[in-house]
Parts: sequence; C-alpha cells; structure tokens
Amino acid sequence: MDLVLIRHPAVAIDAGVCYGRSDVALADTPPASVATLKGKLEQPVPDVVWSSPLTRCHSIAEPWAAQCGCQVFVDSRLQEMDFGAWEQRRWSDIDRALLDDWAADLHHARAHGGESVAQFSARVARWFDERRTEADDACAHVVTHAGVIRVLASLALRVSLEQTLSWSIDFAGVVWLRRREPGVAWTLVRWNA
Repeated sequence: MDLVLIRHPAVAIDAGVCYGRSDVALADTPPASVATLKGKLEQPVPDVVWSSPLTRCHSIAEPWAAQCGCQVFVDSRLQEMDFGAWEQRRWSDIDRALLDDWAADLHHARAHGGESVAQFSARVARWFDERRTEADDACAHVVTHAGVIRVLASLALRVSLEQTLSWSIDFAGVVWLRRREPGVAWTLVRWNA
C-alpha cells in the first residue's frame, strides 16, 4: 500500500499565528493550488483520496480526486490538532510560561484547553489503523495537515513523534510512505518533495 500524504498549500493568514483546527482559507485559489500539486503527484495514481474536512484541505482534495478519477472521503480524524484558546492567536502573544509547560509535557499538557498531543495522536492513529487492512497494491492520497503527517510518519516508520517534529514539511509538501506486505514495516519513499 502507498500512502501519499499531502500538506495543504499556504493559507491566507499571517505567519506566526496558531490556526490548528481553525478553518482558514487558502492563500491561492483551489485550481491554482491543484495545478501546483499536479507536478508533484504524477505517480503513484491514487485509488482514493482522503481529506481533512477543513477548507484548506477539502477544497484541494475534491478537484484532485476528480482529476484522478477516484472518490474522495472526508474524515474528521484527519484534522489538525485543536489548540483551544490559542487558536487564531500569535504564538508570540501566548504566555511563554504556558508554552514552556506544554513543551515540558508535550504529550499530555493541555494549557490551551484543546487536545493534548496524546489525544490528537490517538485520533489520527484510529484512522491509520483502519488503513492496515487495505490491499497491498492500493494507493491513497491524503490531503491533510503537518501535524497529522508527522503523527502518521511516526506510526508508520516506528519512530518517536519528537523525531518527526524536527522534520520540516513545506506547504504543499508531499510525504510518500509504502508498505508492501501486511505486518511489515512501512518505508519512507519521499519526504517533503
């Protein structure tokens, strides 16, 4: 099975603003964004396209699936982490002590009142676990968010989330994971292409 994870293109929000679960628009039009992705995604052709329900992902997934001649499925488990009270705030305006407390207990702290990283990862893991039963020759494209991509890479490659947090993922970046046999570890074909 191939999982081609696609981070949504750039959004129409100032740099340095926390927008996790917030539904923000793309900086460019969906057709222009799909055209940008097309050059990165010639192979493998998807059997299905999955998407976060947030506009910045779904507005890309629909036309991409149509171009590929396949169905699109929207799943709320593919949404970015909910940062609660920090949503739509500048990171620099959030109390430094709260950020430090969060970093000190990355997996369980919830100073913002939203999801903990553990809750977020468990949500994404439930979606990933369902993919384990799909055919080895299947290919799914997943239009989602950087946080979701990092969790999926951590699960598939059996590395810590802390490790994948240090790997950059550009807007419209592509991460390609492959599994050829059930129960066999996934391999990384491409990161941030």
